[in-house]
Amino acid sequence: MVLVLNQDYSLLTVCTVQRAFLLIFLKKADLIESIKQKRLRSISESFPFPSVVRVKQYVNIPYKEVVMSRQNIFKRDDSKCQYCGTSKDLTLDHIVPRSKGGKSTWTNLVTACKRCNSIKGDFTLEKAGMKLKKKPMKPSYLSFLRMSHTPYQEEWIPYLDAKKTMA
Repeated sequence: MVLVLNQDYSLLTVCTVQRAFLLIFLKKADLIESIKQKRLRSISESFPFPSVVRVKQYVNIPYKEVVMSRQNIFKRDDSKCQYCGTSKDLTLDHIVPRSKGGKSTWTNLVTACKRCNSIKGDFTLEKAGMKLKKKPMKPSYLSFLRMSHTPYQEEWIPYLDAKKTMA
């Protein structure tokens, strides 16, 4: 995977190596970082293996929000039960049960194994005598990108630092 930066070096997205190479080849992006140990090869040429590219024209994106989905909640929770830590037989659990007014939101849904979900049942955490390993939260686009591509490439680190400005 290749980190794609906007013209101002802000985080834009992640794409495949093939897509990044095409952007560079079509002169729509500049190669910023490459993986030194790897090369892309054709029959007659060799090219740097992209790790970070920057688009040449600024892309205006109003606001990037992480879509709440079953798979994204599993990613946020590192595919582990938030009660016991297992990675087997996973499902979703409403912290505040729907029957008690709980909504399907980032802060009310967690990954749970079927066993823990069954034990908790239709109770609140207090009544079930259970505790969460970590408090669920809605991930920012940047934090979700970090979660989705861990371990991310070493070359990405300076560009994933939200406080760093490259202007």
